[in-house]
Amino acid sequence: MRIEHRIVVLGAGYTGMMCAIRLARRTRRGGAAITVVNPSDRFTERLRMHQVAAAQELAVHRIPDLLAGTGITFLRGRAVAIDPERREVAIDGSRSIAYDTLVYALGSSADTRAVPGADRHAYTLDDPRTAGRFATRLGELAATGGAVTVCGAGLTGVEAAAEIAESHPGLRVTLIGRHEPGAMMGAKGRAYLHRSLERLGVTLRVGAAITKVLPDAVELAGGESVPSDACLWTTGVRVSPLAAEAGIAVDEHGLIVVDATLRSRSHPEIHAIGDAAAVHQAWGRIHGTCQSGMPTAAHTADVIARQLRGKAGKPFRFGYVHQPVSLGRHDAVIQFTHADDTPRRWCLTGKRAVAYKEMVSGSPLKAYRLSKRVTVGMSLSKGGRATRKAA
Repeated sequence: MRIEHRIVVLGAGYTGMMCAIRLARRTRRGGAAITVVNPSDRFTERLRMHQVAAAQELAVHRIPDLLAGTGITFLRGRAVAIDPERREVAIDGSRSIAYDTLVYALGSSADTRAVPGADRHAYTLDDPRTAGRFATRLGELAATGGAVTVCGAGLTGVEAAAEIAESHPGLRVTLIGRHEPGAMMGAKGRAYLHRSLERLGVTLRVGAAITKVLPDAVELAGGESVPSDACLWTTGVRVSPLAAEAGIAVDEHGLIVVDATLRSRSHPEIHAIGDAAAVHQAWGRIHGTCQSGMPTAAHTADVIARQLRGKAGKPFRFGYVHQPVSLGRHDAVIQFTHADDTPRRWCLTGKRAVAYKEMVSGSPLKAYRLSKRVTVGMSLSKGGRATRKAA
C-alpha cells in the first residue's frame, strides 16, 4: 500500500488557500494528502474589511466550497501548539494532526498591545466579526453624530477612514498617524490622496504619537486628547507566537527565518509564507501584503511539489509593482512602484483606479478557481536583476 506524504497547511487566508489549492493540482497524480486547518470555515477577504466596517454587505465565501474538487481535507479548529520533533500540531488542545511537511501560513493581526487601552477600547479589521461590531457601533453613532478616530495612517488606515467618511458623512472622522498618509507614494499620488481625504471631510493628525486609548478619547504625546466615540486600530502588526514557542527559529519580530526557497532554516520540513515569514531579497525585506504573500504561497507549493519528485526547490524572487488604495467606493489611487516598493512617477486616479483596485481585490478568489485547472502565474514582477543574486 502506498503511503501518502502528509502536508498540513496552517491558516486559510490568502496565502494558505493559494498554497493548498496549487499544491493539490501539482500533486494530483497522488502521493500527497493535504489538510488545511483554520478556526473558521468562512474565508476572510482581508482586502475588503474596511468595507465591512462601513456596513457594506459582502458575499460570504466558505472555505470547504472554495476547496471543493481539489481532494483537500478541511479541518476546522485552532492550532494551539506545534511539536517539531514529533511533527504534530495540537488543535484546540484536544486533537492533533501529524505532518511530514508543514506550511505555516498563520498571517498577522493588528497589534493592540503596543499602547495601553487599545486592546480594550479599540476595534480592529482582523476578521469579519470584529469589523462587523465596529460597523454596528458606527450605525449607532450615525443616528446622533459622533467622533471616530482611525489610529494608523498607513494604507489600511487611509482606506478605512475614507470608507467610513463616505458611508457616514455625519460622523467626524479623524485619521491619526506618526507619518503623513501616503508617505510612501510619489508626490502626485500623495497629493491626490490628501485631496480625496479633504473632500470626504477626514481630519488629519500627522506626526502624532498615541499614548493611550480611552473609552471616549485617544490621548497623544504631550497630553492632548482627541474625542473618540469609536476607535479603529490599524497601526502595528503582530504574528502568532506558535513558531517561537515551538523552538522554530524566528527573527526579532517573531517571523520564521527562511532560506531562499522559503523553508525554515532551523526545521526544513516547515515552510513559511506570507506575513509569517521573514523573506529577504537583495533589495531588502518583503513587507506583508497580499501582493507579496500570494507569490510566496505559489512558490512554496511549487517547491514542495518539486521536492516530492526528488528535485531541489528554486530560490524565491519577487518585486513590487503597485500600491492600490481605495478612497471610498467611487475614488481610488494606484501608485506604481519599483521592485523595492519605492514610487515610480506614474499613478492612476479616479474611475480607472477604482476599476483597477476592484480587479486587485477580487483577484485572489479568481486565482483559486483558476488554479484548480491550470498553473497560474502569481508574480507580476520577479524584481529584476537584483533578485537574481542571493539575498
